[in-house]
Amino acid sequence: MKARTYITGILSFFFLQCTVWNAFAQDGLIKEAETAYTQEDYNKAIELYEETLESNGASAEIYYNLGNAYYKANRIAPAILNYERALLLDPGDGDIRFNLQMAREKTVDKIEPLGEFFLVKWIHSLQNRGSADSWAMLGIVSFLLLIFCLLLFFFSRWIRMKKVGFYLGIVCLVVVVVANVFAKSQKDEITDHAYGIVFSPTVTVKSSPDASGTDLFILHEGTRAFIKSSLGNWKEIELEDGNVGWLPGKDIEII
Repeated sequence: MKARTYITGILSFFFLQCTVWNAFAQDGLIKEAETAYTQEDYNKAIELYEETLESNGASAEIYYNLGNAYYKANRIAPAILNYERALLLDPGDGDIRFNLQMAREKTVDKIEPLGEFFLVKWIHSLQNRGSADSWAMLGIVSFLLLIFCLLLFFFSRWIRMKKVGFYLGIVCLVVVVVANVFAKSQKDEITDHAYGIVFSPTVTVKSSPDASGTDLFILHEGTRAFIKSSLGNWKEIELEDGNVGWLPGKDIEII
């Protein structure tokens, strides 16, 4: 029994040491990347940020910094891709949105989105003020407050407190529903990978998933498109202006 406890303690110690070492290593990579960025060695910064993402997983902050490095290196398509990935993880960050808009202004294709009903636009704007995690946390807190309001309504001896519990409970219930719907929607955007960025300098969009298909229009690098479906090495895309067509999968990078 003592031997098992001793071995468990050793393993726990080594696990803790590895965790601490990984944290220091990641911090070292980030600092080295920041130094390279300030010294205008953008290619080195890109390499280090990419290495950080590969070893430690997705991070809105690292995607944002990587997007900045690509932007400074005048590689607009990768810059937009990483800003978009950062925005998926932290949709309420104004700096990410601003830099993404700056990068989009350098693209060739100026696509006017179809008109959107003002209420739908307002709901999307509200949803994008928080991430999936923040909406989920708000839903949990609101649910706990809802339980408190129910207890207040059913067990309070004072009519005024019962009214407070009733009306506040209704508000909490609405917030719980809205927060959970927004959290699921944000989570789906992260996991569905429904959008992509054109990476080729130019690509001809076809009417069918075949090189012999009719030429419909030409897209340039940095353009964002909704990926409707895939067939072999081809992807069917839809632009914000409603245009639809097929292009080779190698010419578009999934967000």
